[in-house]
Amino acid sequence: MTDYHDIYDRIAKRCLSLSARSTVSLINGLYGTDYPLESKVTYHWTEHTDDSLHRTLADTIVTINDTHSYHLEFQMTLDGDIVFRVLEYSFHHAFQVNTGIEELCFPEPMIIYLYDNEQFPDEYSLKINFGKQGSFLYKVPVFKYLQKSQEELNQRKLIVLIPFQLLRLRRAIEKERTSENMTALKNLISHDILQTLDRNVEAGNITQTDAVRLGRMILYLYHHIYGKYGELAEEGVTQMAEDALIFDVDILEHRIQTLERDKKILERDKKNLEEKKRDLEERKRDLEESKRDLEESKRDLEESKRDLEERKRDLEENVKDLALQTQIWKLTARGLGPEEIAEQLSINCTEVLSVLQNESKTPLQATGYQACSAGEQRGI
Repeated sequence: MTDYHDIYDRIAKRCLSLSARSTVSLINGLYGTDYPLESKVTYHWTEHTDDSLHRTLADTIVTINDTHSYHLEFQMTLDGDIVFRVLEYSFHHAFQVNTGIEELCFPEPMIIYLYDNEQFPDEYSLKINFGKQGSFLYKVPVFKYLQKSQEELNQRKLIVLIPFQLLRLRRAIEKERTSENMTALKNLISHDILQTLDRNVEAGNITQTDAVRLGRMILYLYHHIYGKYGELAEEGVTQMAEDALIFDVDILEHRIQTLERDKKILERDKKNLEEKKRDLEERKRDLEESKRDLEESKRDLEESKRDLEERKRDLEENVKDLALQTQIWKLTARGLGPEEIAEQLSINCTEVLSVLQNESKTPLQATGYQACSAGEQRGI
């Protein structure tokens, strides 16, 4: 009897030890919470499983995001002492994780009955009497897995418990292996189990690796429950189950290998892109530096241009003055006086005198020229 229960206990605990994503989905479905699927999950086991499901786990307590803990206890048969066991495990957990504050935080408990029995209660309760301090009613809700419709299970996204769908027909097949029962078992495997598994992978509720592991557990549990019936093998039910499950597992493993290969390619491409990005950033820095140099050169050129324009204006002014001086001296050489030159060139007489005086470096009277009249000096 112990081995019988160990098989279901081990598979149940293995279902909980899939990816953190699938565990968060299970907690949300059972407790009505809404944790993001990427939430942190911490498992509190007293023992561990291996790939052959050789060990059992005394209790399963899961902590989400280091804040809230949930205690799940899986059961196949009615157990009147289970509420005491749940309380004991919960107390030990609360005591172990206590951080020194004067408060014990118990995990949220739940008992999951994997089989169908009308005697299963909806809730367990235990009155804890603290004497003069009063009493407390400790309640543990019950989830009856096989009493839930496939639609409700899908809505709650309880896909990690899918192997236990095989228990739906265990009593009927055990009682009688009729054609109808064997056909129903085929439909259960192909539709309720495998199609649901595929839909949840596509929806992202579980990973490809989760699906492979669940497929192996389904096949393992099928052989445990139905492998002893020769009629199922004769009618091809066992072969169909093996082919479907093994084929599905092969497909999923191929997908995983493809994804892993694609992941390596993406990582390589990512590395190459990062190198190219660094090269581009370096080129960008060089271009920005060149741009700054060009802008500085532009400013220098503009300043040189302004200097040249100013020198040009000075030269033009000098050329103009030189031309005027040349005209004045030519007219002087012809014997014209300052007033006559000023009149002919339409300039002030004083300008003529200034040119003549600068050039001669001697007073004008010494040269024989007379000063301009008062009116000429004013430019009249």
